[in-house]
Amino acid sequence: MSTTYRLGVLEGDGIGPEIVPSAVEIATAAAHATGTTIDWVTLPLGATAIESHGTPVPHETGTVLADLDGWYLGPHDSVSYPEPHKSALNPSGTLRKHFGLFANIRPAKSCPGAKAVCENADLVIVRENTEGFYADRNTYAGTGEFSPVEGVAIAMGIITRAATERVARVAFELARSRRKKLTIVHKANVLKLTTGLFRTVCQEVAQEYPDVAVDDFHIDAMTVHLVRRAQDFDVIVTENMFGDILSDLAGEISGSLGTAPSINASADRAMAQASHGSAPDIAGQNIANPVAMILSGAMLFEWLGAKHGDAALAATAKIIEAGVAQTIASGTSTRDLGGSASTTEFTAAVVKAIEGGAGRG
Repeated sequence: MSTTYRLGVLEGDGIGPEIVPSAVEIATAAAHATGTTIDWVTLPLGATAIESHGTPVPHETGTVLADLDGWYLGPHDSVSYPEPHKSALNPSGTLRKHFGLFANIRPAKSCPGAKAVCENADLVIVRENTEGFYADRNTYAGTGEFSPVEGVAIAMGIITRAATERVARVAFELARSRRKKLTIVHKANVLKLTTGLFRTVCQEVAQEYPDVAVDDFHIDAMTVHLVRRAQDFDVIVTENMFGDILSDLAGEISGSLGTAPSINASADRAMAQASHGSAPDIAGQNIANPVAMILSGAMLFEWLGAKHGDAALAATAKIIEAGVAQTIASGTSTRDLGGSASTTEFTAAVVKAIEGGAGRG
């Protein structure tokens, strides 16, 4: 008998109510093709939650998520929230911190028809997600950014051995399952104690993976290497802020930030979240590219398949990916990829490709 998986749906703000339903519709079609049963649970989050519950992340949302197998998180537009919500930790950061989602995994793979800068890029950036130089998540309580006197602002960068070891192992396990190459990105020539510790701990963990080739680069040099030869890299592991910057760059190099997926994961749970933002300037126009959200969902299914040892979940992920690739390759894409399809037209085309057998031999 097949297992029923319960997945949360948090549409978020801006284009979220357009791209998240698109991803859910496509995942449902793919799951049907593999005989997988999904129970979708819609929960409040973002601006609409402020209106209905007085907070962007209601307590009930977190309570329900704790009992689910994973969830889809749409983008948030927290800069437009009224105070005090605007100045508080944003919804994505709140969920990452609350559930200890320490690894942000962001692939960048060139997609045929997407007009990529690098036509054969296929890499994954593993970003440490709980500390580093991001003030909203590098302390147990409060923030790592403060102003002691007017005209002076200070930010702390936190790097710990424990957090670095656990994200390094995620990156090495991923590299072992791919092309067995891993690159450590740091700035140890200047930030010697912090990113120097990150580099050193990653190199120590590397001793547990003798089958994985390891090199390392400073963050500034790495941006150049990505632009010039993205195809040479397999798995990249780095701290929080560097990973955020590099993954946006890699997304554009491989085609468009609109095609850049990600998951945020711990050892026992994960959420699918596109790498891009809420794009409020195009919200409600039915022109947003849903690919990043769709492929983030595929990553979640793949992660769940590995966790539960369920081949049907892994097959569902492959079908989603194949449906998207086949649709774009056939000439149907949204405006940012040079096409003219609306969000709903693109979604319908992917569903049709899946129903036609995409990804099944």
